[in-house]
Amino acid sequence: MGYYDDHSPQTRQHKKKKSWVMPTIVGIILGAVLVLLALPALIQSNLLPYDMTIPEDESGLVDEDQNLSGTTQNVEVDVTTQVTEVVENVAPAVVGVVNMQSRSNFWQEQEEGEAGTGSGVIYKIDGDTAYVVTNHHVIQGADKVEVALADETRITAEIVGSDLFTDLAVLKMPADQVEKEIPIGKSENIKVGEPAIAIGSPLGLRFSGSVTKGIISGKQRAIPQDFNGDGQADWQADVIQTDAAINPGNSGGALINIEGQLIGINSMKIARSAVEGIGFAIPIDEAKPIIDELEKEGKVTRPFLGVEAYSIADVPKSERQNTLQLPEEVDGGVYLRSVEPMSPAAKAGLEQLDVITQLDGESIQNIIELRQHLYHEKKVGEEMTVTYYRNGEQQETTVTLAAQEDF
Repeated sequence: MGYYDDHSPQTRQHKKKKSWVMPTIVGIILGAVLVLLALPALIQSNLLPYDMTIPEDESGLVDEDQNLSGTTQNVEVDVTTQVTEVVENVAPAVVGVVNMQSRSNFWQEQEEGEAGTGSGVIYKIDGDTAYVVTNHHVIQGADKVEVALADETRITAEIVGSDLFTDLAVLKMPADQVEKEIPIGKSENIKVGEPAIAIGSPLGLRFSGSVTKGIISGKQRAIPQDFNGDGQADWQADVIQTDAAINPGNSGGALINIEGQLIGINSMKIARSAVEGIGFAIPIDEAKPIIDELEKEGKVTRPFLGVEAYSIADVPKSERQNTLQLPEEVDGGVYLRSVEPMSPAAKAGLEQLDVITQLDGESIQNIIELRQHLYHEKKVGEEMTVTYYRNGEQQETTVTLAAQEDF
């Protein structure tokens, strides 16, 4: 008698021959047709998260050479931004400054050559004269100064005046080839984090008109400066900090805001291998009075005390007690190494080894604070109250300040 074995090899092999490929292909084709039919309705009803355009020729028919997606588009990119517009407008007012000095050649003949380059800003056009502000250290020691315009034209300029403490200098030159002056802004209005643009000539005139962009990283940064190279700070500059790249040659160039207004004169850069993106500029609000005085007088006249002074912090503690006879509680001030005869200090009775601790009732900790009070708070002809120690006793006197050129 026979039987049906449902698990026989022949039966299993026969079942595997049932194909699923053809139904799958038919399903894919039907699905694609349905999608293509429904696509216009989906686009029109805004059910898709994007727009799809099927280009048509003039007859309204779809181009046969196009693929099924129908996504051919013409894209126009506009690279004009507020930054590019600002730079285009301001760049002609930023110039290169060339320090020319005479040197002796092999035959001991005098030759004129470039001793250094920097940047400058045309801030004023007055009739047929254009005025340029740059850094003091850019033109220091120059026998002749040339200004390189944006079109590479070089014009001989005259040094009107310069100032060591603020690192500013003013030049003047004929204005017949000058295109424009830069708009002046206000540095007191800047905010940390707002855009900042630096324009100048880093690494020489080959890269004149170079533009770097960043932000205002800090306001009123105090940077000590050593003018005589003795390792001691002689002055403390209040500057703007920015991460817009400022390299050698950028000195004297423009730091502008997003409105194209001058907010600072680029002056310094911390150059250390471990530090990047820290540049400094002189705030225009502090620079403008100095610029105006240099333009008018050719120099900056500051009150003169007539002393050689040093910070108490630089004196060993034993000398403070034995030589200066200071009480232990006095840990700050300025001691007088010498007093010029007939100077305001001498006329007020100040003497060698006196230690000044207060000016007009304000505590003075070091030589920088003494100079800042003298130069920022006082004027020539004004009186200043000086509190000092002599032989361990506190005393007070009044000094009538004068101009240094009077002595």
